[in-house]
Amino acid sequence: MLGLIETKKELVTKFDVMRIWGRDGASWEFVSSVGASGGLWLIWNESIFKLTNCYKGDRWLCVEGVVMKDNFHCAICLVYGPRVRSEKIVVWKELSYIAGLCQVPFYFLGDFNEIMHLEERKESTTLSASAEDFRAWVNDMELVGLPLNDRRYTWFRGSSCSRIDKSLITLGWLEMYLGTRLRGGPRGLSDHCTLIMEENRTFDGPRPFRSLDSWFTHEGFLRIVKDEWRELGDIQFLDKMKALSVPVRRWHKQHFGNISERKRKF
Repeated sequence: MLGLIETKKELVTKFDVMRIWGRDGASWEFVSSVGASGGLWLIWNESIFKLTNCYKGDRWLCVEGVVMKDNFHCAICLVYGPRVRSEKIVVWKELSYIAGLCQVPFYFLGDFNEIMHLEERKESTTLSASAEDFRAWVNDMELVGLPLNDRRYTWFRGSSCSRIDKSLITLGWLEMYLGTRLRGGPRGLSDHCTLIMEENRTFDGPRPFRSLDSWFTHEGFLRIVKDEWRELGDIQFLDKMKALSVPVRRWHKQHFGNISERKRKF
């Protein structure tokens, strides 16, 4: 499932979904932006998650349904927290109501525009009243905040840094998916980094194409990629990526050796 915040879209069409999702079989729900402000969007594979109910607020979008392979009834709520304390309190109350209405394991994710601990904001010395409100709401809802171990902050603007993007789950969700973990993705052009939640179980599908940061530190890497890519001609893009992995793997072995073994020894 993919959640997008601040879409700045008043209307979402099937063409918009296909442009992002890239294949058939996607379902979606959205909350319209107000002009160029706000907007929420959830997209999912309809063969994996079956929607039973959808609830919407100005600042949140909740889909209730079933994870088909596990017959797991749950709800997923995308949140875009407001900046003003009084408006935040209203949103927290609305989310409490929806969780009580659904009565299933919940997963809240998004930009909550709030921290829970001092270390979640650079050079912070005190928690604001709205932060205390947020902490109280999380505790009252008995939510578990997934730790983000590979980075400290998720929002950056100039010298300001905060972790205001969060994934909060109920114990019912954690009991079903004990290996649930969170990692940070790239920022791209946004001042937020993406968050990727995954269930740490053995994956039996095809291995994705991967690149290593160390490759880009080598002056010859981009040159070999360019040369090999040209040699592969006009075959389909995915086939080209698959074929490219062979010379890249050979080049990696020549210049970097067995990194995993070197890391283990180190």
